[in-house]
Amino acid sequence: MRRNPTMRKLLLLGCVVFAAVLLTGCAIPTDPETHEIIQITPTTTFSEIMSSESWFSAILVWPMAQFLNKLTPVLGVAGAIALLTIIVNGILMIFTLKSTIATQQMQLLQPEMEKIQRKYEGKDDDASKMKQAQEMQNLYKKYNVNPFSMILITFLQFPIIISVYQAVQRSTAVKTGTFLGLPLDQTIMAGLRNGQWGYLIIFIIMGACQFLSMQLPQWIAKKKAEELAAKQHRKPDVPQNQQSKMMQYYMLVMILVFGLMWPAAMSVYWAIYSIVTIVKTLLVQKIIDNRKEGAK
Repeated sequence: MRRNPTMRKLLLLGCVVFAAVLLTGCAIPTDPETHEIIQITPTTTFSEIMSSESWFSAILVWPMAQFLNKLTPVLGVAGAIALLTIIVNGILMIFTLKSTIATQQMQLLQPEMEKIQRKYEGKDDDASKMKQAQEMQNLYKKYNVNPFSMILITFLQFPIIISVYQAVQRSTAVKTGTFLGLPLDQTIMAGLRNGQWGYLIIFIIMGACQFLSMQLPQWIAKKKAEELAAKQHRKPDVPQNQQSKMMQYYMLVMILVFGLMWPAAMSVYWAIYSIVTIVKTLLVQKIIDNRKEGAK
């Protein structure tokens, strides 16, 4: 579906307003004297959080933190975080399945998009721009993809991901818990300085899981492009978007740097979140493949 300039401006304005409203409510509460993050204990009530903090903390963060407080003694820190992450992502997937499929299909049609862009590279006249836009629109129609539907994923997932992130940081059961016999309230950097090399294992697992979750969609797209090219007896159109690759590597480095400085509990959460993302990517791809088979 094409958007006129006015519609695009309104959409952009809506995104800015949404982000501004959200960010006013999702700042992590800290103690004004110690500057430490205020913890949510098993006895902390909803009304206490609602009256002393924000709607974001009360409605989203508090129930997740209490979920972790109750299940960590039973399942352990990793088990409680894994179960929370799976439940949250499962609920999100129910409401954003169509948009998630569209996002993943955008990766699959990336070679054809770049082919169209190369075709009109350097052509700035209006006629060429219109033809390029029309070819891109036909490509989206061919794969039944609406790129604007992907905005729904961002709108729904961003506050939920932030709330899970905060719940892990604010749950006293997680903060005082251990993983591989290591206290999780300590940073990985501090642990390594103290000679506790088990933190290095946590850090490596987190980095490897994050790398795989970022690279998997590209590997799938490359494999699909090679399969299609083999059927058509030609060379595959492999995506060559260097800027996108650089952004991904920049994000990976940034997460690794954060991983050294934030509490080890966050590294455990991030590794589990990346694993869940990998599984979700594979499930969505299976749905896409099944739909294609059904269409045939």
